[in-house]
Amino acid sequence: MSQAQEQIQEAIEILNHISEDQSVPRNIRRAAVKSIEILNDKDMEIAVRAINAIDILNDLSIDPNCPYHARTLLWQVITRLEISPDDDEDVDDEDEY
Repeated sequence: MSQAQEQIQEAIEILNHISEDQSVPRNIRRAAVKSIEILNDKDMEIAVRAINAIDILNDLSIDPNCPYHARTLLWQVITRLEISPDDDEDVDDEDEY
């Protein structure tokens, strides 16, 4: 599993936690589920999935109804999803030479 895929999995785990937290407003839980669906969409490249999810999560993080603990988790997810273009490729070092 590449580093980018590991970061996506970590982000999904955090988003699952948010989506199951009953103290988080329903609209934020729904957006977390939507972000999980985007991150699991294998039809798009990893970087595109990450950017789409970040866009949704940025909007959530400024929602005045978002509890502080959920906002902190959203920022953690956004940080994990900031994938560099080099991270989303499975490149074998031996093939580069």
